[in-house]
Amino acid sequence: MSETITIALSKGRIFKETLPLLKAAGIEPLDDPETSRKLILDTNRDEVKLVIIRATDVPTYVQFGAADIGVAGKDVLMEHGGEGLYEPVDLNIARCKLMVAGRKGERQDVARLRIATKYVNSTRRYYAQQGKQVEVIKLYGSMELAPIVGLADYIVDVVDTGNTLKANGLEPLEHIADISSRLIVNKASMKMKHARIQQLIDKMQAAVK
Repeated sequence: MSETITIALSKGRIFKETLPLLKAAGIEPLDDPETSRKLILDTNRDEVKLVIIRATDVPTYVQFGAADIGVAGKDVLMEHGGEGLYEPVDLNIARCKLMVAGRKGERQDVARLRIATKYVNSTRRYYAQQGKQVEVIKLYGSMELAPIVGLADYIVDVVDTGNTLKANGLEPLEHIADISSRLIVNKASMKMKHARIQQLIDKMQAAVK
């Protein structure tokens, strides 16, 4: 029996949009993570397993070798820092933008802005590059509420259609980065299981094109 290759994925949009690419590489899950309670899914190939974890944990599982390969959004990778990972393929799925947003028609002109976000590292980096001092408030959800109730001047969040912003009287103000999901690989796995992982990378790359 050849050694197992483990692929870390998160539920939802990334999982759905990764499925056709995995299929092109000859890998199909035997269970649907939306209906199954299993956290490790078998596939049509005995030696390939999928682990289903939170999106923000995917780079950590791959970095420490608990998964050989993963699919993670560039927003999550920017926040994680990317240590111990290769990022060989932009899968061009789950596309959106990381943006600064604020209340419509209201530009804040205070000495030290308060920014609410779950992207703390990316936000600090972005403002540091502009030489601006900001206070970053970490939130885990419902970012749009922060400027409305006066918790923060602006938010930094991923924006897809912009409808949620608009519905809450906010607008996108500054573009930080274009986001899409990337295939990431553990550096040690790339050495130890090189042929099989490279084959999977090549097939997924071809499917993206």
